[in-house]
Amino acid sequence: MLACCASHRFARAMADGRPYPSVSAGQAAVSAVFASLTWDDVLEAMNEHPRIGTRVSGASAAEQSGVDAAARADFVRANAEYEARFGFVFLICASGRSGQDMLAALRERLHNELYTERSVATAELAAITALRVRKALG
Repeated sequence: MLACCASHRFARAMADGRPYPSVSAGQAAVSAVFASLTWDDVLEAMNEHPRIGTRVSGASAAEQSGVDAAARADFVRANAEYEARFGFVFLICASGRSGQDMLAALRERLHNELYTERSVATAELAAITALRVRKALG
């Protein structure tokens, strides 16, 4: 579960809930556990995520496959601006999205207030985690 979400609290809660009789039961558990996470738990997980647009391996590489080499420099600049504004890494559920779509979302989210962006980032982390748990259980 730590490979799905790097929050130790999340991983413990999911492990404690085993066994999951179906993928949908696992997905329901992800939602329930996410509802109980604190901002510190979310930050712990976010701190282990690579920045969108960087060269990565593993699950993140497949998820970020929509980012082409030409967009990487734009992401470096936009990620730096985002992190300076909010103090944490930009997260987006990248599966099935193009690099340009993700870059546009990053730029749009720069206009959010901090409390709004925390909520959006948490929802994106939950979506990424749900996708990874679905793959792990399915």
